[in-house]
Amino acid sequence: MAEPRSRRRWLALVVFAVVVYVLVRAADTPQAATPQPSTGAPRSATPGNSAGPSASVGPSPRATTSSYDPAAYASQVRTRAQQAGVSAQLVMAILYNEAYKPHDPAFERVWQRYKPDAAFGIANMHRATFDEVKKGRDFADRSWDELPDDRDLAIEAEAWYLHDLAAQLPTARPTSLSEDDLLALGYNTGAGNMLAFARGTTPGSQAQSYLDRLHANWAKAGKAVAG
Repeated sequence: MAEPRSRRRWLALVVFAVVVYVLVRAADTPQAATPQPSTGAPRSATPGNSAGPSASVGPSPRATTSSYDPAAYASQVRTRAQQAGVSAQLVMAILYNEAYKPHDPAFERVWQRYKPDAAFGIANMHRATFDEVKKGRDFADRSWDELPDDRDLAIEAEAWYLHDLAAQLPTARPTSLSEDDLLALGYNTGAGNMLAFARGTTPGSQAQSYLDRLHANWAKAGKAVAG
C-alpha cells in the first residue's frame, strides 16, 4: 500500500535505488554472443511465473521495464473483483493511485534491499498485509516475494484485502464518505484509521491527498473496467 507521508522522502531516495538498480542490471547482463545460424524449429516461448489456483484467470501481460498502464490488467481486475465481491472500479482506481512508482520487478527488489519495509507489486502491498490476507484463500501457498513478478496475484490480494476491510465497516456510519472512499482509505492507511473515518474523524492531509487522487482516477478506472 502506498505511504503518502513518506512520498517526498521516497522521491529523494529513489535516485539512490535507480543507481543501484542500473549497476545490478548491468552486472547481470551477459556479454553479446556471436550470432549463430538457426538450426531446427524455434523454441517455444518461456511460460510466465503464474502457477496454482491464483493463475486460473488466464494469461496476463508480463511485468517488464516498459511503462506500466493499469488498464492493461482490466480483465484480471474484473475477475478478481467479482471473486472477492468488491467493486472492479475501486480495485482499478487503487491501482492507478499506486502507479506512482516504477513497477519493474528488479527495481522493486533492489529498492527492498535498501528499504526492507517497502511494499511489493503493482498494488503496493506490505508483507504483513499479504500474509494475513492470503490465509484460507486459494493463494495461501503463495509468497509475498512473488508479487513483483505476478501482477495477477497482486490484484487478487488487493481485491481480497478490500473484501476484508469491507467486512469490518459498521452499518451505521456518521460520515459523508462513501463506502468506496472508506475502503480506499483503509487500503492506504489501515483498518484502524478506516474505522475512525467511518465514525466521523476527518481525514488528515495525507489521507485526503490519497482520496483526491482516487476521485481523479475514478472515471478513468470505470472506463478501463467497462469492457
